[in-house]
Amino acid sequence: MCGIAGWVSYRRDLTQQSQVLDAMTETMACRGPDARGTWADRHAALGHRRLAVIDLAGGAQPMSVDTADGEVVMVYSGETYNYTELRDELRRRGHRFTTDSDTEVVLRGYVEWGEAIGEHLNGMFAFAVWDSRTEKLVMVRDRLGVKPFYYYETEDGILFGSEPKAILANPLCSAVVGLDGLREMFSFAKTPGHAIWDGMRELRPGHVAVTDVNGSREYAYWRLEADDHTDDQQATVAHVRDLLDDIISRQLVADVPRCTLLSGGLDSSVITALAAQQLRERGETVRSFNVDFPNQEENFKAIDLAPTRDTPYAHAVAEHVRSDHRDVVLHGSELADPAVRQAAVGARDFPNGIGDRDNSMYLLFKAVREQSTVALSGESADELFGGYPWFHEDRYRYADTFPWLAGKGSLFEAGGLLDDDLTRRLDLGTYVQDHYVSALKEVPLKRGETGLEKRMRQVCYLNVTRKMQPLLDRKDRMSMAAGLEVRVPFCDHRLVQYVFNTPWSLKAFDGREKSLLRAATRDMLPPAVADRKKSGYPSTFDPQYLAAIQSQVSDLLNDDHPALALCSRDRLGEAMKADRDTISLQQRTVLERSLDLATWLDQRNPTLKLD
Repeated sequence: MCGIAGWVSYRRDLTQQSQVLDAMTETMACRGPDARGTWADRHAALGHRRLAVIDLAGGAQPMSVDTADGEVVMVYSGETYNYTELRDELRRRGHRFTTDSDTEVVLRGYVEWGEAIGEHLNGMFAFAVWDSRTEKLVMVRDRLGVKPFYYYETEDGILFGSEPKAILANPLCSAVVGLDGLREMFSFAKTPGHAIWDGMRELRPGHVAVTDVNGSREYAYWRLEADDHTDDQQATVAHVRDLLDDIISRQLVADVPRCTLLSGGLDSSVITALAAQQLRERGETVRSFNVDFPNQEENFKAIDLAPTRDTPYAHAVAEHVRSDHRDVVLHGSELADPAVRQAAVGARDFPNGIGDRDNSMYLLFKAVREQSTVALSGESADELFGGYPWFHEDRYRYADTFPWLAGKGSLFEAGGLLDDDLTRRLDLGTYVQDHYVSALKEVPLKRGETGLEKRMRQVCYLNVTRKMQPLLDRKDRMSMAAGLEVRVPFCDHRLVQYVFNTPWSLKAFDGREKSLLRAATRDMLPPAVADRKKSGYPSTFDPQYLAAIQSQVSDLLNDDHPALALCSRDRLGEAMKADRDTISLQQRTVLERSLDLATWLDQRNPTLKLD
């Protein structure tokens, strides 16, 4: 896992731009704390920060291969889980390897297969290859968008980076955010390919982008397809289990300490149980980590997506699989620390966080990193297997909008934060509706598919391609800010494609959420965990936290902070004065998002184009 950055220019000599390349590369230091490297030729410059996970001694980057027609150079972020098989295949094709790294396999795979390299990889990855033989840059992102990749076209080339901050470090890129950027920030309707910064694009999952002297083009090398599903219920359950066994086996490969993130929910418990079983066969014990808060048993308040506390269930799983478990207990004063908020907002590059849950995730990952370098997560199982209420209740799944926004109004949680005039100009309801209609047109359907099966294919597609993306991005940004690699087994494209084409009647065969996943793994889990209802990532109810953020918002108001030009002062004032025992979720969200917004403005100093 690493951070990458680069610059291609066909009208200048980039060997004279080392200071700019260094500045771009150093913004990725948290993503790669173990090593750094740069490479430059006349028209291309590549930078890399490394988090060493496989072949610690031999995987240095940028990595190059000399061919008879010229040099091929790559910077790579991520992990390729089928690299041993690919290396064997490439050896049979005449390639000779000098390292044991997956990076070299991907590079030599490019030499063999060119732009089609992504089709051969199983993993989470984002990489760029400068091919001096044709003077073109080839950029590739994994199928589900686990690893981030952004680019910015210039008059004579392109800038790219794992995160926008790398591109913004180049003087050719202006930190400008227009109305569409603000709409992306506040709509909870992620648009693939869209970055909030004017002129910047996110390379879409499953896509390749190519830049040469004639300009840039982007195209898909993979997308979800509608196929026939011929397995019956028993065979489907068995195949899901077989896939999970293979996926965990591949994703446990590392030359550094590994662990799992264990909340006690079905998804993380499955990953932990499978990892524990496989490591036990090797004579190892799995490590597991959970986040908790002091006095949470007394302070906890059930909400729709988090009806139960995690810790008792996490402990039950840890005892059941005999993991080496640790609870990371976070105090309200830590979560409200402005330095922690600065780190979390800085990691994401924009203030689209979810309050204390962003801050706690960052602190959790910092604590995990003290003992492990790689963590396996249960992220994305809900989107894939149907874990949310909007998969199961007609009022959500038949709504004429993204199902997770149904019933929340067009402004969702941001509605209480923004100034009324800005709210009218953003017109988030129309923006969301336009993108919903556009997303529906992408959905692959089988001929003759109608009724509930058709609608549920649409709902599943929207969740995988829209709902999943901001959560994966959040997980990546927070983990890499702490120098931790988080792997997401449920994003293996083989599993995603198979489950996507499983009829809804099989996905919910017992009338419950995630029927397939429960059936495939029930034998490995305590009954209470196997039957536990979905409960989202926990939030703190520590009175110290609420008191601290109310005080911090009071400071914003007293200082007349520039963020207030975007916010409703009246609603901020009401939330600031709300009783800490009865404060509403929306009021709390208003407080948290105003602090995130102020932090972002202080860090990035963007130019806002509001007309």
